[in-house]
Amino acid sequence: MIAPEIAVQVSFSEFISSFKQTLKSVFYEKDNIEQFIQKRGFPAIVLRDIMAKNPLSVGIPKEYGGRGTKVKECLGILDAASYESLPLSLTFGINIALFLEPVAKYARESVKENIFKRFLTRQNMGGLMITEPDYGSDALNMQTSNVKKGSNYHINGIKHWQGLTGMADYWLMTSRQKLETGELGRDIDFFICDVQQPGQRIHVEEYYNNMGLYPIPYGKNIIDIQVPEEFKLEPESTGLKLMMDLLHRSRFQFPGMGMGFIRRNLDEAIKQCTSRFIGGKPLLALDKVQHQISRIQSAFTICSAMCSRSAAFSGIKNNLASSAVEANSMKAYVTDLMQESAQTLTQLSGANGYKAESTGTRGIVDSRPFQIFEGSNEMLYTQISEMVMKLMIRQKIMNLSEFLMNYELTKNVADHFKSSLNFIIDINIPQRKNVDLGKILSRVISANLVADLGIKGFRQDLISNSIETIKHEISMLVSSYKFEKIVSPIAEYKDSSSWLSFC
Repeated sequence: MIAPEIAVQVSFSEFISSFKQTLKSVFYEKDNIEQFIQKRGFPAIVLRDIMAKNPLSVGIPKEYGGRGTKVKECLGILDAASYESLPLSLTFGINIALFLEPVAKYARESVKENIFKRFLTRQNMGGLMITEPDYGSDALNMQTSNVKKGSNYHINGIKHWQGLTGMADYWLMTSRQKLETGELGRDIDFFICDVQQPGQRIHVEEYYNNMGLYPIPYGKNIIDIQVPEEFKLEPESTGLKLMMDLLHRSRFQFPGMGMGFIRRNLDEAIKQCTSRFIGGKPLLALDKVQHQISRIQSAFTICSAMCSRSAAFSGIKNNLASSAVEANSMKAYVTDLMQESAQTLTQLSGANGYKAESTGTRGIVDSRPFQIFEGSNEMLYTQISEMVMKLMIRQKIMNLSEFLMNYELTKNVADHFKSSLNFIIDINIPQRKNVDLGKILSRVISANLVADLGIKGFRQDLISNSIETIKHEISMLVSSYKFEKIVSPIAEYKDSSSWLSFC
């Protein structure tokens, strides 16, 4: 176990306050975030001072010197970091949700102590390798293979687009067992790779020129490593269910990264629109501006509700493998809200919003990949729709409003949307309608979380405004869902389509 002096802890309020002060010091006093955020990587002194506060201790069990893997504290760190820097928050999110939590839950006791000690005393980092050049969303067919040789596993393949490429000290490496026939097994195996060990170093063939998230390195990794069998994770049942538990927990914790980011956009938008005057009146006096800022404020409330739910439910003691609808709803909706809030702030900032260092512009390019990685939002919305329709068919209730009245994730607010959602679902709808339906469901599920937050005492004006904003959004989505004409692209469109010929 970890030495007692390392495990001495202050209260979380003290811990997070000290962490925020460090962020302000390194971002605005020792260095200038507006300048270094446009360069690759975090400046060494910035990362050194931040990691010296041991922010990743929130993802380490108490018996190993950490703060106890409390989701509230994990989300609190992500929230505080994303207010100042979304890339920093994502760096922590990768470490906590994609490495530390699965290690705490599934690794053998014999390997945990040294791993966690290195995180606490040497500021090590860890990430997850799933995605391959030809297998992104189709990860279940990954081609990285493992073969057991004696007491080691030989893992061979190619991975790419992993955050912290070339920077992490540890990786959770996914692969499939190579059978004697040469084919790959159906299940997914997870191994802890320590790049500091001989035989486990990962060759970075190429670093990618990612458009946003500049401080985080991405690239293409050549995998040819030997990992001792004790570093293989032990699933409760199958590796596939372990992966679902891991990914769903990560999606449940996306609101932590969204929380500070959205709040920063809200604060900047209010500041801009109360200090900028047009015709003797502040921008905030304009009705359209009020509408735009109210949508960011609604996103703030929705994200707060998601964080509250995640803190209560997504800890490592719970298995989230079967919580796909709620996890996908959180990830897809909150990342849509992140992108929208950044777009709105940039528009409200006028010409200054076009500066590369501006909060809004930086937010647009940094939050855009959140809608893509860990499952593109369109795919997640489709999955939400398909899973809920299966439940409706099983229960023989095809009226959407009637179903939602009794559905565990929506029953507390379904009555608010009764008039909009009182229609029969067609199970043979095209995928574009599935996406619309998935969006509708994610909004109602989120409204349910907002209502729950209101019951806990969250300020009621924000709760009621958020519910009304969601109702407005759902009415537009229902209109799209019910629009019957299906328009398809015309591939060979160039004949008779030049406007110059018709003048």
